[in-house]
Amino acid sequence: MTDHSKPFVEIFKDPEHAAQYAAGPAKFMPGFESVHRMAGVLLRESAPADAHVLVHGAGGGLEIEAFARESPGWTFTGVDPAKAMLEAAAARLGALNERVEFHHGYADDAPAGPYDAATSFLTLHFIEARERLRTVAEIVRRLKPGAPFVTAHCSFPQDSAQRELWLARHREFTISSGVDPELAEQGRRDISESLAVLNPETDAQILRDAGLSDVTLFYSAFTWRAWVGRA
Repeated sequence: MTDHSKPFVEIFKDPEHAAQYAAGPAKFMPGFESVHRMAGVLLRESAPADAHVLVHGAGGGLEIEAFARESPGWTFTGVDPAKAMLEAAAARLGALNERVEFHHGYADDAPAGPYDAATSFLTLHFIEARERLRTVAEIVRRLKPGAPFVTAHCSFPQDSAQRELWLARHREFTISSGVDPELAEQGRRDISESLAVLNPETDAQILRDAGLSDVTLFYSAFTWRAWVGRA
């Protein structure tokens, strides 16, 4: 498959970065751990106690770890294009690995399922709109009818004035989280120049166009949004 990611994504292929990744998201995404808990609540509304869950962008293992500890009967198939991130996930999960099968690649490379639920955390903002639609459709195609899909990624207003304001707020939040101001500014530039960020209305429409119904926004914080929908 073609690598559809922008050059910024190459950093995830660096083993040193991958090993340090887990400490990062909580510093730049408000309520990061709470989003996992909220997602778990939403998935468990319809996913069975023995659910098989497809995790898109599974590198690092953070969401698999959160879901696995809250739902001990669940098993997981994780897919990620960065091998170093999958290795970091396996190292983090330890004994939980017996409930996980990892695949190196993209959504297209995941087994057909069908799955009882699926997630995509901090991943879709690396993918341009047209390819994002195709990616989500590939995930939805692997779900059982009515199965839930939860996604969380960068999404905020893209008109020029609002865009710069929210990027500045993102930088200030990361600084308040203890990140060095120069690194926080680099993070702002990375989002501005290297991510395929869309406005929330476009993001939600892509989810619907990919085959999801009942698409609902359940989390909004600065430059981040999260939705739940059903196949």
